[in-house]
Amino acid sequence: MKGVILAGGMGSRLHPLTKVTNKHLLPVYDKPMIYYPIETLVRGGIRDILIVTGGNSAGDFLKLLGNGKHFGLKHIHYTYQEGEGGIAEALSLAEDFSEGEKIVVVLGDNILEENITPYVERFEKQSSGARIFLKKVPDPKRFGVPVFQNKKIIRVVEKPRKPACSYAVAGLYMYDAKIFDIIKTLKPSERGELEISDVNNIYIRQSKLEYDILKGYWTDAGTFESLMLANVLAFKGQTKKKKK
Repeated sequence: MKGVILAGGMGSRLHPLTKVTNKHLLPVYDKPMIYYPIETLVRGGIRDILIVTGGNSAGDFLKLLGNGKHFGLKHIHYTYQEGEGGIAEALSLAEDFSEGEKIVVVLGDNILEENITPYVERFEKQSSGARIFLKKVPDPKRFGVPVFQNKKIIRVVEKPRKPACSYAVAGLYMYDAKIFDIIKTLKPSERGELEISDVNNIYIRQSKLEYDILKGYWTDAGTFESLMLANVLAFKGQTKKKKK
């Protein structure tokens, strides 16, 4: 299985921090933000990784990460996203890289504690479709939010004004090869973007979407508040490891 990290966008919600650099190169506690999704994939046994980046600082990813030797990798693939077309648009750039294999997708500003190996193994056994991950959050309005019926997700609503529950869809997704055909059918949302929630809703309508609830901590780092939380959680996580 291959891994894709989406680290494009302009990071406008974090200005002026992102005025001269990409959001995903900002520090989170003791290392650059982009290290965390890479480590998530590597811990999950994924060694073939593509980073989708963009903006004026794209070359800095290569300077920082090289071919991934620091993470025990032999090679990291890179591709460039022009502008801000949404998560699904960025993911479409991974079609050639995927070569028809299942993929694990992590948003570049997501920090999660859990080892995803059990989820990767579960998805490998899943014949087809997609798998998403949920986490209870205090501010679900910022995220895609699932709507449940008899413990099944019947749809995902992107940034709802009145969330149906306190769960957010985390920036960790697993898709089969049909993801790229699905993206080609999407139309831009009111925000002018190709929404990943629309992708997930198509899998739901096909009865091919499964989900898990994350047990460890999780946050994005796309706002000043969540960036601060990411630093606190990363600090606590490192402290816990040192005590062990």
